[in-house]
Amino acid sequence: MSFARRAAVAPVIRPRTRLAAALGLVLLASTAAAQVVRKAEVPPPQDVAYPGQIALAVDASDTTQGIFRVHESIPVQAGKVTLLYPEWIPGAHSPSGPIAQLAGLKFTAGGQPLAWKRDPYDVYAFHVDVPAGATTLEADFQYLSSRGGGFQMTDKMLMLDWDQMSLYPAGYYTHGIQVQPRVTLPAGWQFGSALRAASKDGATTVFNPVPYNTLVDSPIYAGLHFKQVDLTPKGGAPVMLDIVADDAKDLEMTPEQLAAHKALPEQATRLFGSHHYDHYDFLFSLSDQLAGNGLEHHQSSENGLDTNYFSGWKDNPTDRDLLAHEFTHSWNGKFRRGADLATPNFSEPMGDSLLWVYEGATQYWGFVLTARSGLWTPQQFRDALAMVAANYDRNRVGFNWRTLEDTTNDPTAAHRAPLPYRSWQMSEEYYSAGQMVWLQIDARLRALTSGKKSLDDFAKAFFGVDDGSYVTHPYTFEDVLAALDGVAHDDWAGFLKAHVQTVQPSLLDGLAASGWKLVYTDTPSEYEAQYNSHPQSARHRYNFAWSIGLTMNDDGTVNDVRWDGPAFKAGVSTGAKLVAVDGHEYSADALKQAITESKGTSKPVTLLLQFQGSMRTVQVDYHDGLQYPHLVRVEGTPDYLSESIKKKG
Repeated sequence: MSFARRAAVAPVIRPRTRLAAALGLVLLASTAAAQVVRKAEVPPPQDVAYPGQIALAVDASDTTQGIFRVHESIPVQAGKVTLLYPEWIPGAHSPSGPIAQLAGLKFTAGGQPLAWKRDPYDVYAFHVDVPAGATTLEADFQYLSSRGGGFQMTDKMLMLDWDQMSLYPAGYYTHGIQVQPRVTLPAGWQFGSALRAASKDGATTVFNPVPYNTLVDSPIYAGLHFKQVDLTPKGGAPVMLDIVADDAKDLEMTPEQLAAHKALPEQATRLFGSHHYDHYDFLFSLSDQLAGNGLEHHQSSENGLDTNYFSGWKDNPTDRDLLAHEFTHSWNGKFRRGADLATPNFSEPMGDSLLWVYEGATQYWGFVLTARSGLWTPQQFRDALAMVAANYDRNRVGFNWRTLEDTTNDPTAAHRAPLPYRSWQMSEEYYSAGQMVWLQIDARLRALTSGKKSLDDFAKAFFGVDDGSYVTHPYTFEDVLAALDGVAHDDWAGFLKAHVQTVQPSLLDGLAASGWKLVYTDTPSEYEAQYNSHPQSARHRYNFAWSIGLTMNDDGTVNDVRWDGPAFKAGVSTGAKLVAVDGHEYSADALKQAITESKGTSKPVTLLLQFQGSMRTVQVDYHDGLQYPHLVRVEGTPDYLSESIKKKG
């Protein structure tokens, strides 16, 4: 065929035209690809009972290598079965299920191995084709606990969270899936749990069957050195303090310590006028090896602190609000929960918009109950609150661009990872900023009712309903407004929107309304000095946030710079390491001295920094001296703050 004939039959495609045509084909292919539905093939949950009962066995006896070995027997029918690993973990408020720690997954049916495939768009979902005639699917895997600090298992103790040790069938609400769990522990170990034993054979305990959501909500703390302390209030449901420790001597309590811990459940039930458990276990680890922890459950809580919690009582008040905080969650967060947090399983995304109630009010009552029970003195309560208030007075400037409500997204957005400029980025401020909002609500209720009513009345009205029930009651923003208005009529919608949904909220007004004000001196309170010397405070051991605008760890590495503060304006960045101060080798005392000597002068504080392989010197223009927060009374005003921590009954 001649060229002319070819031209008559088909147009000649010149090089540039060929390229355009090729690109057109690529675009068509890309458009087609873009139309592919990228959706996990996971059956949605239905509120129906799962047929049969799952048997779940965890061998937790390998303390040397830190391996939990799991065997699960799941009743099934032939066909495609989807099993899920818990992703959205209650209390973590985020999709943080540690799926990467699951290993060695195998499925069998009738003794024959079955192939499995992970869902391409949901890494927490596993698909298995069950052959005809099979009625039980056997699953085996290992959960490999952390070996790099923050251990979940040591040679003396362990924490076992069932969500990490199990798969559950998709397509069902978790409250409709029955599971009978069993655990094998090292010989001679004892444990605490909200689960109740059905039988025991040597080191293996079989528990009573429970719904899967209850199982996930019922962890185990076990150890070689174990002590159970009865804290049951008179006439109340049983409350136990289950302690595991690195050494037997760390279990010993003084009569005064025992009395304060026994007062906690008594004061909490007086506050809320109810309880929503038929028994409750504080799971409490005292260890320098096991991960520190604080996580709420309905009939128990996970609490992990240092070995000297009892033995160093005088010098370590700074974490004593942990037990009260987690206990409060039995009412606020477990019994009553924000509606967008109440999900049917552990795969459906949670909404965190009401965490300023769930965590903020709990942070408020955690402080209050710690003081009411005698775990804190009134002065320790005020000093702890002063540090919280100072952060929102000087060190959380991010509220210039973010709202408190927006920080409820942080568990999902940041996954609690360290942030380079926390004072500007903010991080889960719904805890402590929420606490300051609820402090102001308490003062507002007292003022509106001439001191006759307080936030205690809201607590009874909102959380005290259906005494003895532990069926979750979700709540909405409108429910919170109605309950507050039921205590004292006011424009609560306007108040909360101004404080929670608006930038630059007034978070210190509650102090003044409670009869106190925040001041700064050049001497830290005893509480703050103890806080800064506490081993668990090592990341911000040296706190100059309220003066020069820096916090540092033990070796002088800067972990936060107050945005637009003096050090920030001088060019100090996070990650820099202080080498020298005013020509002297760096130490915390050297920095304190330099800040003190610059007070009232024009002399800057000179810092030599090591950063990214180079050294540089900066001049910090700061002249107001050391600054440490304290609360002082405003004379002639009602002292609502002291009223709020008076022991009840």
